[in-house]
Amino acid sequence: MRTALIQLNVTDDPQANLPVTLGYVRQAAKDGARFVLTPEVTNCVSTSRSHQNDVLQREEDDITLRALRDAAREHGIWLLIGSLGLKTTDADGRFANRSFMIDPTGAVVARYDKIHMFDVQVTPEETFRESDGYRPGAAAVTARTDFATVGMTVCYDVRFAALHLALAQAGAEILTVPAAFSPVTGAAHWHALLRARAIETGCYVLAPAQTGRHESAAHKTRSTYGHSLVVNPWGEVQLDAGSEPGVYMTDLDMGKVSEARGKVPSLQNARPFTGP
Repeated sequence: MRTALIQLNVTDDPQANLPVTLGYVRQAAKDGARFVLTPEVTNCVSTSRSHQNDVLQREEDDITLRALRDAAREHGIWLLIGSLGLKTTDADGRFANRSFMIDPTGAVVARYDKIHMFDVQVTPEETFRESDGYRPGAAAVTARTDFATVGMTVCYDVRFAALHLALAQAGAEILTVPAAFSPVTGAAHWHALLRARAIETGCYVLAPAQTGRHESAAHKTRSTYGHSLVVNPWGEVQLDAGSEPGVYMTDLDMGKVSEARGKVPSLQNARPFTGP
């Protein structure tokens, strides 16, 4: 199945980002993709909570979601919106980091709110407190498509193997890991983590990513690692997009899922145990 990962370098302006994303989706569909994936925070990369409050919208009003649903319907494709930053009705005013699976009619068939918040100090100069602005989700989600069951995760979730194992045990054959990964942790861990999640579950792992330095007119900029990856169920890197934005095409052979699980049936061999 022809699949396209879109690697983006978005700014903190959702209206300026949208035409670029739509152009890439159009290109992917023209090149034959049936399944197209975008990265985490497809609509806006910003380090300023006040700016996000000015430009982000609620799900029912979001221009990026509306336009990408229309694009999925126009091109007759499955479309994973890696995630959007969205306003919520939470009393504390925190946003949602929400991933969407869109079917070829433009309908939303699954929503997933990122569970694990990136609250880390990577270096003395690079500190993240995602939970200051975003509230975590609490439920794992699979999406049923006409080609596979897809387990939906986002970025920092990749470090939590139990989530991906639960998705695979619930029937997932593909795991999606859209990301805006730090360059420091990306260089150290990105490939290893994604390969591990594929090996442990016998799933395809599809990880569309943000890349490069993200421009901002008035606020501190941030950079992301890029290297959108496709890892096959045997743990081999099938596609590595490097650091340039664009559309990266590959073919998925879903027979490789059963092939890998037949060689190493770890999902079947897993046993309950008591904790230490």
